[in-house]
Amino acid sequence: MLLAGCSTIVKGTEQQISVNTPGIPGAMCQLQSPAIGIRTVQTPANVILPKSKHNVAVSCTAQCYSPGVGTLGSHTEVMAAGNVLFGGIIGLGVDAASGAMNTYDPGVEVIMTPMPGCGRPPGKGKGVPMASTLAPQLG
Repeated sequence: MLLAGCSTIVKGTEQQISVNTPGIPGAMCQLQSPAIGIRTVQTPANVILPKSKHNVAVSCTAQCYSPGVGTLGSHTEVMAAGNVLFGGIIGLGVDAASGAMNTYDPGVEVIMTPMPGCGRPPGKGKGVPMASTLAPQLG
């Protein structure tokens, strides 16, 4: 009975993960899955999520960048196999119900690309047209 829910006891039911948008600090990202609902973070971020068998969809936005998407993968914890041997079906059931038999990737990096011309004042980089005046002719 002491070993029932081994992953729940040893690894816990929550995990800290990181969300990053390389080169674009301050992007707003939504994390979404059936287990966590919708959470919003600003990058770079570390957030504690309840463990689940469901992957977490990540979508990020920032001014002058195309939106980026990524996935925070969920995997079965190796320790869950130990429950079959030591905790039996009850331990496996406890870990499955609590989410403790799962683990997320340690973090996700969402790549976003700059939108051409966004954020630049009009005419910047293209040169400013000069007024056309006729030069006096010497003669």
